[in-house]
Amino acid sequence: MIIHTPSEIIHIDTPENVAFGYEVAGIGTRFVAAIVDRAIVFVLQFVILVGMLMLQQNSGADLESIENRLLVWLVGFIVLVMFLLNWGYYIFFELLWNGQSPGKRLVGLRVIGKNGAPIGLPESAIRNLVRIVDSLPTLYGVGIVSMFIDTKSRRLGDLAAGTLVVYDKGTISLESLRAAPLAKAARPILSPLPELPVQRLKSSDLYMAEEFLRRRESLVHRRDLAVRIARSLFERMDMPDHPIQPIDAEPFIEQIVMACRAADATTPVESAASSQRTSES
Repeated sequence: MIIHTPSEIIHIDTPENVAFGYEVAGIGTRFVAAIVDRAIVFVLQFVILVGMLMLQQNSGADLESIENRLLVWLVGFIVLVMFLLNWGYYIFFELLWNGQSPGKRLVGLRVIGKNGAPIGLPESAIRNLVRIVDSLPTLYGVGIVSMFIDTKSRRLGDLAAGTLVVYDKGTISLESLRAAPLAKAARPILSPLPELPVQRLKSSDLYMAEEFLRRRESLVHRRDLAVRIARSLFERMDMPDHPIQPIDAEPFIEQIVMACRAADATTPVESAASSQRTSES
């Protein structure tokens, strides 16, 4: 369930009944991100086009000979590359960086699903292919009109794919988790949990835990949410009887996330939910 408020903050309830607040990105910030991305795409296209022309000149192919197979293949390759750069650029980075293109990353934006989950290949492909319509007649004319009309500033691609563009709250690192546990608590830091069967957790469970840790400073019912999330994680790991005191819930969540990251040390925490795209697509 999504509730729209006048302050452009939306609250999304996860299946575990945990609500997270997201600030909807404005048109101005999205426009800056779009300019950055278009500039990068233009530079890449220019470099490739110049490279292809230099290759053609060195090969001695006659530009005026339509029977020259090399020229035909070269032109076809250039058209394909231009198309892939125009549309594949966004899809590639949104999947690689969990809903961020270089432009969005620079200004602190992220694309998420309407249920708060990371976007997958279908959502990214739909929203970026519809970009063709949003770009009409020029400079995202249709898209800007759509964002003005829609209460959540969505262009047609977002409406078609069921996505939202929100301000990103930053990422979590293992170092920050190690430094943070119960710094303000009135009791000693918990001893490490026994070996946890974190392989039983779904990527959506890990995403929920990381979203809590990322946003906990701004959550109103922080301790209650921590208890609910910790219990949900222990149930997923077939440890429903593990005792959880309210003051212990947050460090439990931190230790579980750290155990997941340690189990896959080559995966950045920033993309913790990226595997969900594969399992849910």
